Amino acid sequence: MLQGFKDFILRGNVVELAVAVVIGTAFTAIVTAFSDHIINPLLAAVGGSPDVNGLAVQLIGGNPETVVDFGAVITAAINFLMIAAIIYFVLIMPMNKLNEALQKRKGVVEAEEEPASLEANLLEEIRDLLRSEQSSEGRHQA
Repeated sequence: MLQGFKDFILRGNVVELAVAVVIGTAFTAIVTAFSDHIINPLLAAVGGSPDVNGLAVQLIGGNPETVVDFGAVITAAINFLMIAAIIYFVLIMPMNKLNEALQKRKGVVEAEEEPASLEANLLEEIRDLLRSEQSSEGRHQA
Protein backbone atom coordinates (compact mmCIF):
# COMPACT_ATOMS: atom_id res chain seq x y z
CA MET A 1 0.00 0.00 0.00
CA LEU A 2 2.77 2.46 0.85
CA GLN A 3 4.67 1.50 -2.30
CA GLY A 4 1.68 2.52 -4.42
CA PHE A 5 1.48 5.86 -2.62
CA LYS A 6 5.21 6.39 -3.08
CA ASP A 7 4.91 5.64 -6.81
CA PHE A 8 2.01 8.09 -7.08
CA ILE A 9 3.89 10.89 -5.31
CA LEU A 10 7.08 10.38 -7.26
CA ARG A 11 5.29 10.30 -10.59
CA GLY A 12 6.38 13.25 -12.73
CA ASN A 13 2.92 14.77 -13.08
CA VAL A 14 2.39 15.17 -9.34
CA VAL A 15 5.77 16.81 -8.82
CA GLU A 16 5.21 19.13 -11.79
CA LEU A 17 1.80 20.08 -10.44
CA ALA A 18 3.23 20.89 -7.01
CA VAL A 19 5.92 23.06 -8.60
CA ALA A 20 3.29 24.84 -10.72
CA VAL A 21 1.18 25.62 -7.64
CA VAL A 22 4.15 27.05 -5.74
CA ILE A 23 5.34 29.12 -8.71
CA GLY A 24 1.80 30.29 -9.43
CA THR A 25 1.44 31.48 -5.85
CA ALA A 26 4.72 33.37 -6.08
CA PHE A 27 3.69 34.99 -9.37
CA THR A 28 0.37 36.03 -7.83
CA ALA A 29 2.16 38.36 -5.43
CA ILE A 30 4.25 39.82 -8.27
CA VAL A 31 1.27 40.39 -10.56
CA THR A 32 -0.84 41.88 -7.76
CA ALA A 33 1.96 44.30 -6.89
CA PHE A 34 2.34 45.16 -10.59
CA SER A 35 -1.39 45.84 -10.88
CA ASP A 36 -1.60 47.86 -7.66
CA HIS A 37 1.54 49.93 -8.10
CA ILE A 38 1.92 50.33 -11.88
CA ILE A 39 -1.36 49.67 -13.70
CA ASN A 40 -3.70 51.38 -11.22
CA PRO A 41 -1.63 54.61 -10.99
CA LEU A 42 -1.49 54.75 -14.79
CA LEU A 43 -5.27 54.36 -14.93
CA ALA A 44 -5.63 57.09 -12.30
CA ALA A 45 -3.40 59.42 -14.33
CA VAL A 46 -5.47 58.87 -17.49
CA GLY A 47 -8.99 58.45 -16.20
CA GLY A 48 -9.00 59.83 -12.69
CA SER A 49 -10.03 56.58 -11.00
CA PRO A 50 -7.17 54.56 -9.52
CA ASP A 51 -8.71 51.15 -10.21
CA VAL A 52 -11.79 49.40 -11.47
CA ASN A 53 -12.85 48.44 -7.96
CA GLY A 54 -15.28 51.36 -8.01
CA LEU A 55 -17.56 49.40 -10.33
CA ALA A 56 -19.78 48.16 -7.54
CA VAL A 57 -23.56 48.16 -7.43
CA GLN A 58 -25.59 47.99 -4.24
CA LEU A 59 -28.70 45.94 -4.88
CA ILE A 60 -30.62 46.93 -1.75
CA GLY A 61 -30.07 50.43 -0.41
CA GLY A 62 -28.53 50.64 3.05
CA ASN A 63 -27.47 47.00 3.16
CA PRO A 64 -23.71 46.63 2.53
CA GLU A 65 -24.09 42.84 2.18
CA THR A 66 -25.88 43.31 -1.14
CA VAL A 67 -22.98 45.01 -2.94
CA VAL A 68 -22.04 43.35 -6.24
CA ASP A 69 -18.43 44.36 -6.99
CA PHE A 70 -17.78 43.97 -10.70
CA GLY A 71 -14.46 45.76 -10.38
CA ALA A 72 -13.03 43.06 -8.12
CA VAL A 73 -14.01 40.38 -10.63
CA ILE A 74 -12.45 42.32 -13.51
CA THR A 75 -9.25 42.85 -11.50
CA ALA A 76 -9.08 39.16 -10.61
CA ALA A 77 -9.60 38.16 -14.25
CA ILE A 78 -6.82 40.48 -15.41
CA ASN A 79 -4.50 39.14 -12.71
CA PHE A 80 -5.31 35.56 -13.70
CA LEU A 81 -4.62 36.20 -17.39
CA MET A 82 -1.32 37.90 -16.58
CA ILE A 83 -0.24 35.03 -14.31
CA ALA A 84 -1.24 32.40 -16.87
CA ALA A 85 0.64 34.19 -19.66
CA ILE A 86 3.78 34.58 -17.54
CA ILE A 87 3.77 30.93 -16.48
CA TYR A 88 3.15 29.74 -20.03
CA PHE A 89 5.72 31.90 -21.81
CA VAL A 90 8.42 31.78 -19.10
CA LEU A 91 8.09 28.20 -17.85
CA ILE A 92 5.89 25.90 -19.92
CA MET A 93 6.92 26.85 -23.46
CA PRO A 94 10.70 26.66 -22.81
CA MET A 95 10.31 23.37 -20.92
CA ASN A 96 8.30 21.87 -23.80
CA LYS A 97 10.98 22.93 -26.28
CA LEU A 98 13.69 21.48 -24.05
CA ASN A 99 11.82 18.18 -23.62
CA GLU A 100 11.22 17.96 -27.36
CA ALA A 101 14.91 18.57 -28.09
CA LEU A 102 15.93 15.93 -25.52
CA GLN A 103 13.49 13.40 -26.98
CA LYS A 104 14.83 14.02 -30.50
CA ARG A 105 18.39 13.66 -29.25
CA LYS A 106 17.51 10.33 -27.63
CA GLY A 107 15.78 9.23 -30.82
CA VAL A 108 12.47 8.65 -29.06
CA VAL A 109 10.55 11.07 -31.25
CA GLU A 110 10.89 10.45 -34.94
CA ALA A 111 10.83 13.28 -37.40
CA GLU A 112 7.30 14.22 -38.33
CA GLU A 113 6.19 13.33 -41.82
CA GLU A 114 5.09 16.20 -43.97
CA PRO A 115 1.36 16.15 -44.64
CA ALA A 116 0.36 14.91 -48.07
CA SER A 117 -0.46 17.54 -50.63
CA LEU A 118 -4.01 18.21 -51.74
CA GLU A 119 -3.30 16.59 -55.10
CA ALA A 120 -2.01 13.42 -53.44
CA ASN A 121 -5.12 13.23 -51.23
CA LEU A 122 -7.40 13.66 -54.24
CA LEU A 123 -5.54 10.98 -56.21
CA GLU A 124 -5.86 8.57 -53.27
CA GLU A 125 -9.61 9.22 -53.11
CA ILE A 126 -9.96 8.62 -56.87
CA ARG A 127 -7.98 5.37 -56.57
CA ASP A 128 -10.19 4.19 -53.73
CA LEU A 129 -13.36 5.06 -55.68
CA LEU A 130 -12.11 3.17 -58.74
CA ARG A 131 -11.29 0.13 -56.62
CA SER A 132 -14.73 0.17 -55.02
CA GLU A 133 -16.42 0.46 -58.46
CA GLN A 134 -14.35 -2.45 -59.82
CA SER A 135 -15.20 -4.64 -56.88
CA SER A 136 -18.92 -3.80 -57.13
CA GLU A 137 -18.92 -4.57 -60.90
CA GLY A 138 -17.28 -7.92 -60.20
CA ARG A 139 -20.06 -8.82 -57.77
CA HIS A 140 -22.81 -7.85 -60.23
CA GLN A 141 -21.35 -9.96 -63.06
CA ALA A 142 -21.11 -13.11 -60.95
